[in-house]
Amino acid sequence: MKIIVEKLKSLPKAMALIVSIIVLFIGLIYYPVGMIMVHRIDDSPTFSADTFEVEGGSHSVAMAIALINREINTDKWVASDPFFYPGSVLVRMPAFQRGIMSSISRLTIELYDHIGRTRGSSQADADLQKALGLLNYSPYVWMFDFSTSWLPTTSSPVQYRSGMEALKSYNKRLSQGKAVFERRADNLIEVLDRLASDLGSSSATLADHIESRSGLSFKISADLFYHTKGRMYGDYLLVREMKKDFADVIKEKELENAWDQLLDSLREGMVLSNFLIINASPDSQFFPNHLATQGFFVLRARTQMREITNILLK
Repeated sequence: MKIIVEKLKSLPKAMALIVSIIVLFIGLIYYPVGMIMVHRIDDSPTFSADTFEVEGGSHSVAMAIALINREINTDKWVASDPFFYPGSVLVRMPAFQRGIMSSISRLTIELYDHIGRTRGSSQADADLQKALGLLNYSPYVWMFDFSTSWLPTTSSPVQYRSGMEALKSYNKRLSQGKAVFERRADNLIEVLDRLASDLGSSSATLADHIESRSGLSFKISADLFYHTKGRMYGDYLLVREMKKDFADVIKEKELENAWDQLLDSLREGMVLSNFLIINASPDSQFFPNHLATQGFFVLRARTQMREITNILLK
């Protein structure tokens, strides 16, 4: 009996030791190592969509497919990771991925509304309609979305994969002459106007954050910085491919130099990266303001988009 009592007395200490070991493992190994293994921000300006190109298809659509495939299948979509996954602790990678998806979503909207139909009143393309709904899905959904239901639901990566397949189907049909991609100047104006408006919104968000939260708010500033970085990266690659899609219009309007300058601004803004994202006061003598620097390139790219649309209107 005495032995049993002693074992019972020692049980809480043993349990406490086990719990301590588990906590240390999670805090010192599981999350840190897992974050290092998962974390990846690929902002290569030479990223290519060659694998998804189809003869007679759209280069920008192929790039959208390639980006989705990379962020969902090659890398891992971490924005929807639950708390028990290491990716849930990351800030920069999920923000970057969400920014890319925002850019792709914008292209899909313009394809559905304008480029993918002969006129605005003509019938919408079924694949583009499907892709539009799927690629505008919330980036934060895992297996459950308790804001809408307690039942299991479709995750963000699954939705985006289905959207990617819809874009593949559209581009394949386009290559076969069974879908529409109107390479007109008015459509190019619409796309650039919407992209410029999105950049204007990003600029306003940056300005508001700088004014209201200037200081060493690393996490919030990093989230905003990398979301904007992801949007600029997506815009850069899609605009780069649009130069091929709308080559005749660009050549006719002699926009080659203006287009290249736009790409330069997007590229300079998207490659910005720092170990710490500091949002110090813009007139600080000792600390930089990385958001203000990024905002300069955002506004510069937006201005150049407006300049191109003005030339296209003449």
